Amino acid sequence: MRLSMNGQMRRAFVLAPLLAAMMAGCAGAPKNDTFDLSVSPAAVTQGPSLKSRQLLIADPTALKALDSENIVVRLSGSEVQYLGNSQWSDRLPRMVQSKLVEAFEDTGKLGGVGRPGQGLAIDYQVVSDIRAFEIDTARNVANIEISVKLLNDRNGTVRAQEVFRSSARVSGSGNANFVKALDQAFAAATREIVAWTLKSL
Repeated sequence: MRLSMNGQMRRAFVLAPLLAAMMAGCAGAPKNDTFDLSVSPAAVTQGPSLKSRQLLIADPTALKALDSENIVVRLSGSEVQYLGNSQWSDRLPRMVQSKLVEAFEDTGKLGGVGRPGQGLAIDYQVVSDIRAFEIDTARNVANIEISVKLLNDRNGTVRAQEVFRSSARVSGSGNANFVKALDQAFAAATREIVAWTLKSL
């Protein structure tokens, strides 16, 4: 028993400095600023009630450069990089989906809004593809482009489709101002998507 206890003590003495070094390394590592997207107040206040309709917001698709937590910066027509020391709070498509669900819910017009797997008896799907979600450094603007299809879930036909584009000027310098412009452009695009969808139902 004494030999076993002594062996444990020796291992503890060896491991303690290693753990301390690892913790020090983690503490000294640079941390990225993490950003979220906001949802603007519901702009749709008129029109008929659609309480009998239930809407599913499908998982948005996007190219690999956009399908991550990285914030895209376009330097030229074909060259993109990621904003240094910054990241989204989740994968961009997942964030867009979550904010669209929230925006539709805030209108109070629909009988139900949900994501895949939530068990709703769906009437229509909002199917989207994120084509652009970036800072254009040449023009100093944030650009967003999202293609949206309204799909009849009962028969698989496309009821309507549209491409939504929105831009916002970057005011000032620094990562927070870049993200603020993206947030403003997304809010404008979201308002248009919600209004167009409800009108098309």
